[in-house]
Amino acid sequence: MSLTLLGILTVLGMLAGTLGLLEVGRRFGVRRLAQDPEGAKAGAGAVEGAVFGLMALLIAFTFSGAGARFDARRALAVEEANCVGTAWLRLDLLPASAQAPLREKFRQYVDARLALLRKLPDIAAAKAEQTRAGVLQTEIWAHAVAACRDSGSTPATMLLLPALNQMFDIATTRTTGMQMHPPVVIYGMLALLVLAGALLAGYGMGVGKVRHWLHTLAFVLVLVLAIYVILDFEFPRVGLIRIHGIDQVLLDLRESMKP
Repeated sequence: MSLTLLGILTVLGMLAGTLGLLEVGRRFGVRRLAQDPEGAKAGAGAVEGAVFGLMALLIAFTFSGAGARFDARRALAVEEANCVGTAWLRLDLLPASAQAPLREKFRQYVDARLALLRKLPDIAAAKAEQTRAGVLQTEIWAHAVAACRDSGSTPATMLLLPALNQMFDIATTRTTGMQMHPPVVIYGMLALLVLAGALLAGYGMGVGKVRHWLHTLAFVLVLVLAIYVILDFEFPRVGLIRIHGIDQVLLDLRESMKP
């Protein structure tokens, strides 16, 4: 199942579950009010306060964490472009005869990195491009070490090889950063609290004699929208919030690498 479909099903499931438990809670509240008008609300305030307080806290933490990871991924995209650009410029330290094959490998490597990003969230296709980029890293390193050894240039060895190390390291860091998400149990706990809150909210609405559709819809839409935005921040290559624009930095660098 794709991440896009999974996200849609999650949001629709939360929407249906919240609406359903609101109605269940309301009916239970109406029945309890009919049976015990005096004690229908006894102790409900403390329970509601605890559940809604914990729900708000968890939403705040997950929202803040998702936003921080989104910003970190954008920063890593810029850093990768800078590292590749630095290594590309330092190829000038090598003899002219050694530069041409390395520059072609660089172009292929950047193409593989861009293809990996474009093919997300197709995990299988992205892994194939990641493997291709890994092979090109090995070839670039072997060619660079041989060129530095043959040239006997100390500046080339001291400046180019560390730049290549940085270029490879930031690619690994960025790829790992794409996979960093909170444990599934956190989202499960958040969903459970939202559903429990819906049940309690429905119970509170059941004490009144008239059904408040505005309150019901506002409660459901606000909570489901909050969860959707959290998931969108967490998986920025799937939903409406996209990180693709920042890839333009690496694409512009690739355009500057023309022969």
